[in-house]
Amino acid sequence: MRKIQERTTARKGRMRRANAAIAAVLVVFAVMVVAKLGGAGEGGGGEPASPFPTGDAAAAIVTSLTSVPAATLDQVGTGSAEVLPKAVTGQQVLTEGGKPLVLYVGAEYCPFCAAQRWPVVVALSRFGTFSGLTITASASDDVYPNTPTVSFHGSSYSSDVLTFQGVETSGRTRQGGSYAPLDQLTPQQAKLVQQFNAPPYVDAKSAGAIPFIDFANQAVAAGASFSPELLAGMTAQQVTAALSDPDSEVAKAVLGNANAITTVLCKLTGDKPANVCTGPAATAFQGKFG
Repeated sequence: MRKIQERTTARKGRMRRANAAIAAVLVVFAVMVVAKLGGAGEGGGGEPASPFPTGDAAAAIVTSLTSVPAATLDQVGTGSAEVLPKAVTGQQVLTEGGKPLVLYVGAEYCPFCAAQRWPVVVALSRFGTFSGLTITASASDDVYPNTPTVSFHGSSYSSDVLTFQGVETSGRTRQGGSYAPLDQLTPQQAKLVQQFNAPPYVDAKSAGAIPFIDFANQAVAAGASFSPELLAGMTAQQVTAALSDPDSEVAKAVLGNANAITTVLCKLTGDKPANVCTGPAATAFQGKFG
C-alpha cells in the first residue's frame, strides 16, 4: 500500500514540475506578444517601423532618381509629355539670392503631387543637388491610393544657378476631418500662389489646384503632368527601376515631363549648365511652350 502511495506522490510531483514549466513558457510567450503589439522597435522607444524604405534602401532609390543618365533622358526626348508648363509674360524674373526661384507647393496625401514630384526631382537634379528627400506615398484613403513618391518635407536643395523651395502643406495621415499639417507657406509664397495659381495664368478649372509650380514667375504648372494611375501598385524602387528603360511607359511619362521642365529651367538660367541645356533632352521642347 505504501509503495502505491509513493508512486502516486512521485507522479504528482512530476506533473507539478511539468505544469510549472509549461506555465513559464506561456508567460514568456505572452510577454513577447505584448511587446509586439506595443510596437517596440529596435531602439526600444515603441515607435512603429516605417512602411517605406529607410536607410540604405531609401538612399539607393534617391540616388537612382537624382542621377538618371543623360543618355536615357536624351533617348526619351518628349516621351509622352502632353501637359506642359504654361509661359507667363509681362513679369520680372523672381529671384532669391540672385538666382531664379522655383516654388513647388503640394501635400503628401495628394496623389497628383506624388506623380509630379518624380519629373520635378529628375529635372532639378540636373541643375543642383537635393538632400533630405524621403520615400513616402500618397494617402491610402484618397483617389489613386498609395501612389509612390518622394517628399520635399524636411529636404533642401543647393545649386549654383537656381533656388528651389519645396513646400508640403499636409501629411498623408488623417487628423480630424483633414490631413495633418506639415509646412506653412511664408507670406511671399502665399502671395505667389494667390496671384499665379489663378486665371489668367492657369485655367479656371485648375485654379487653386495642387501641385502648383511657379518657375520664377516666367512659367507655371498646376496639377499633375500625367495620371497617378500609371504608378498604381508600384513601389518607389520599381518606379526608379522603370526609369532606366527609356521604352517603358513610366520612363516616357516621368522623363518626358522632366525634359519639359528642364527646357523651362534652361530659359531661367540662361542655358546653364551648358552640358545640360544644349543636349537633346533639353532642346526637345523648344518652341512648344506658350
